[in-house]
Amino acid sequence: MATRIFDRETLLDLVVNAVPLFIMGFFIIAFVLFSPFGFDPLASLLQFGIVIASFVALLILSYFSAKAIAGAEKDGPVYLPGQTTPAEAEPLEHHGAEPGDGDGDTTAVDDEPADEADPT
Repeated sequence: MATRIFDRETLLDLVVNAVPLFIMGFFIIAFVLFSPFGFDPLASLLQFGIVIASFVALLILSYFSAKAIAGAEKDGPVYLPGQTTPAEAEPLEHHGAEPGDGDGDTTAVDDEPADEADPT
């Protein structure tokens, strides 16, 4: 089965972008259909240009954010929920690293002391 970019977790992370997109889309449609303040060519085109450019920019930003979030979830180490900082946390697994190759494998501990220069 192929993995999807926009899985459930990624969509939940992008809800903060969906709300302003919905609001801007609503007002674009409302002002095109009802035109409560009349239509002045210069002012109306400037207004629609700014709102539509912001809408498209946020839409593009949301897409690239979804790709970055999904990529980080696939490639990065996985931590237990609730751990304070990744510096203190031990990863459960590390995607992209084979067991025992030294990348992300925290099972082996080197207990031997470092070679110290002999003072004699």
